[in-house]
Amino acid sequence: MAEKKNILTYEGLRALEEELQDLKVNRRKQVAVKIKEAREQGDLSENAEYDAAKDEQRDIELRIEEIDKILKNAEVVDEEDVDLNAISIGCTVTLRDIEFDEEMEYKIVGSTEADCLNGKISNESPVGVALIGSKEGDKIEIETPTGEMIKYEILGIKRTTVTE
Repeated sequence: MAEKKNILTYEGLRALEEELQDLKVNRRKQVAVKIKEAREQGDLSENAEYDAAKDEQRDIELRIEEIDKILKNAEVVDEEDVDLNAISIGCTVTLRDIEFDEEMEYKIVGSTEADCLNGKISNESPVGVALIGSKEGDKIEIETPTGEMIKYEILGIKRTTVTE
């Protein structure tokens, strides 16, 4: 079975590459020093600092493996080629909650880089699925997990600017 492609924006790709570099270059060295210092304290069987450092080392290696897997299967969306006539991955969308008359702005990203607290919603989330393919002026309804219906009006679609 083919592995699922991880859809990323250039911003998401850069963030993962920077995290990977930091883990491999800095964090590995830091934890190696902690392990060395803990070993110098003697008996490892009851050394909490040694156990904590080994746990941290395991977590770092797992995250490196996870990022490598994501990058290996990455498909990068060129935000410069995004069609602004309909919502797609890489767009920033301005919505109005019809019931509460509140405006909000979301960037549509792949599930790997989704972060709703920072305005990045996955194309696979219920809101993302409902938005993909919609156009400015459209009104959409989204059913929440509790069965409640939320209604949005699409006020604008713009290309996300990539900062260097």
